[in-house]
Amino acid sequence: MASDEIEYQEPHVIAEIGCNHMGKFEVAKELLTLAKQSGATVGKFQKRCPKELLTKEQYEAPHPNPHNSYGDTYGAHREFLELDVEQHRALKQHCDDIGLLYSCSVWDTTSAKEIASLEPPLIKVGSPSNQHWEMQKVLRDEYTGMVHISTGMTTKDEIEKIVSFWEQGKGDAKNRVVLYNCTSGYPVPFEDVCLLELKLLRRRFGHRVKALGFSGHHLGISVDIAAYALGATWNERHFTKDRTWRGTDHAASLEPAGLSKLCRDLKAAWKCMRYKETDILPLEQAQRAKLKWGCYNADGAKKTAVEDRV
Repeated sequence: MASDEIEYQEPHVIAEIGCNHMGKFEVAKELLTLAKQSGATVGKFQKRCPKELLTKEQYEAPHPNPHNSYGDTYGAHREFLELDVEQHRALKQHCDDIGLLYSCSVWDTTSAKEIASLEPPLIKVGSPSNQHWEMQKVLRDEYTGMVHISTGMTTKDEIEKIVSFWEQGKGDAKNRVVLYNCTSGYPVPFEDVCLLELKLLRRRFGHRVKALGFSGHHLGISVDIAAYALGATWNERHFTKDRTWRGTDHAASLEPAGLSKLCRDLKAAWKCMRYKETDILPLEQAQRAKLKWGCYNADGAKKTAVEDRV
């Protein structure tokens, strides 16, 4: 069991661009620059091979929300939003140039192999894919970086299978896996964020993985600070330039101003997470001498105390 004491580390913010680039490479590149300017640690995308991932029926079906669709079918929609591996390579180079870490969520085995070939510092396994063992075996055995895994729409038994899988073979979960609390919804109402799940993850898995994270699909930024206080070192939020753009994720995304405030507030929370080094801090000493009863009026207070005892 993990200790109840949380060892607070510097928070890291992942700007989850996902497919908010709308299939446009230059927009993807601009969003990375905006993420860096906003203070993010990581700029992250998504990679799918739609014909491998989807069934024939899913591929040929209409998009469930036609307003957000970029194609006549759901498969065509997904193909339109895909950037190829060379574009991802160029995006990783742009990250290197501006001092931002590049990452990507992978949804299938082919995408895992393609993104792993770029050797990014971390790859994400989203909640829909966390029981995809063939794909995770590629990440476990053929890739050496960190693997961040979300646990939305996932049972505790399924989470146990994930951690056990990474503890086997070349997995080394304790040094490679970051396990995320997540609720899969867009956007998620506050009562369904369920932050106390972080406490359960810490108790059962915190000593078996590298770190814990929080992937939020809620509105605003106050919840993220609470997640950090509960032990989530990594914080992932969807990121866009304009929340009115067409697409499913924009409404649950932060714009640059919101991401900047989140990064600022998380750093402030990190600085607060410590004990006093001495009962009276240096900055309190002058205030104590000036304001505290029994200090600024020590002689009178002592006399009064003596008289009260008589």
